[in-house]
Amino acid sequence: MLILTRKLGESIRIGDDIEVKIVAIAGDQIKLGITAPREVDVNRGEIYEAIQKENSRAVSGDLPEDILTAMKAMKKKKK
Repeated sequence: MLILTRKLGESIRIGDDIEVKIVAIAGDQIKLGITAPREVDVNRGEIYEAIQKENSRAVSGDLPEDILTAMKAMKKKKK
């Protein structure tokens, strides 16, 4: 992991197309401004992890219990 120190208003570049800029600092939080091409997905870490988890679950075919119960109930109603 590369660790850099930046001040308010400063930025870093990732390749030719991505810029990450410090736009605000308030207490223990910072606000980042990210300039990237539209085809580059930019997500918060926790959102990215949730997307990956949901994608894995969709591929594996695992469904939450409440959805399975609802599907079984619908199947019984059709009979």
